[in-house]
Amino acid sequence: MAEHGNDSRLAVLVDCDNTSPDILEYALQVVAQFGRVVMRRGYGNHSTLANKWQEALVRMAFSPCLQYQYASGKNTSDIALALDAQEALFDDRADTFCLVTSDSDFAYLCRKLRERGATVLIVGEAKTPDALQNASDQFFMWQPAEVISAPTPEDVATTEPKGAPPQPAKKRRPRALMDAVALLSGNTTDGKVGLGALGQYMKRTNPSFAPKVYGHSTLSDMVRSYPDLLLTQGQGNGFWVSLKPAT
Repeated sequence: MAEHGNDSRLAVLVDCDNTSPDILEYALQVVAQFGRVVMRRGYGNHSTLANKWQEALVRMAFSPCLQYQYASGKNTSDIALALDAQEALFDDRADTFCLVTSDSDFAYLCRKLRERGATVLIVGEAKTPDALQNASDQFFMWQPAEVISAPTPEDVATTEPKGAPPQPAKKRRPRALMDAVALLSGNTTDGKVGLGALGQYMKRTNPSFAPKVYGHSTLSDMVRSYPDLLLTQGQGNGFWVSLKPAT
């Protein structure tokens, strides 16, 4: 897998037929941490690109890639996106790919890109199937802004008093983190695994993993919430995680 960093060359390829223009700004914010965007393309049919996507693609400096449907039910846009991604990889224009889609049909493309050493990111909605999420190196979930509507009597009855502090997200401790520490620390001489290495492993096994999903602000806070895990600070301000010894 290619190492991402400020020198990575990113291709952001958007399946416009499958998602909303509102996702575009979020996708660019996400990929900014991985390197320089060298390709911005949006793929769709005439009705998609000429209507809801036109303003967003122009404003965000994306190249529209119009694909006519030669037969009903055939999505030529998906094929064009996949071919452009492979071409950009082979001629070394990009080494990191961000696919903006929730369509599981792209899972095979993700696997092929990664086989060739590319890093693959997916920005999609909550409906994105596990098959696509797990085919990527990292999955970022976009959630549309809630539609504001007039409150119903039931809403009014259950609404918190004005000025009340927001309720914190419920903190959870997934078993997968415990299993990861046991596995990774078991292969070391001191029974410890670096906090950064633990986070990378969790992302590799579950691309949608993030401490905030489980109600924790950081991975270190999440580790501290486990009664059977121990977080220690080593030399150079590095943090290490281990299983607490049995008493």
